[in-house]
Amino acid sequence: MNESSSARAPAPVHLWIVGVLSLLWNCVGAYDYIATKLVDRAYIASMTEPMGVDADSAIAYFTGFPLWMNVAWAVGVWAALAGSVLLLLRSRYAFHAFVLSLAGIVGAAYYQFVANPYPGLTDSAIPMAFSVAIVLITAGLAWYARAMTGKGILR
Repeated sequence: MNESSSARAPAPVHLWIVGVLSLLWNCVGAYDYIATKLVDRAYIASMTEPMGVDADSAIAYFTGFPLWMNVAWAVGVWAALAGSVLLLLRSRYAFHAFVLSLAGIVGAAYYQFVANPYPGLTDSAIPMAFSVAIVLITAGLAWYARAMTGKGILR
């Protein structure tokens, strides 16, 4: 085997910066998912009451998600976290994980803003702006992983 064909390009500093920041960002998403699934009332109240939604109504909405919404949300969160770990491990599969995450995120956003919008949460621009930011960041991470794969940084 030719040694140069198996050599990996050295990791640029920005890979570690992007990787660590994406891991921290996606850990926040994982915490949100876990706290919501465990029905942490104090956490849910802290996220919804500033928008004029009482915690009990929000809990009823979150616990009433259909199976496909729960799957989409889980895929969006855990594939993004996996993508961040794979990016730090310099695996080309980071791209695939981020794309899978995007599919989950879009499915979850469709449910929350189109299929079954919750009036209190969708009356505020904050949830929509945050959802758009999540999509843009995840798409950016997918693009970054793809670019790093093309440069031989991820294998």
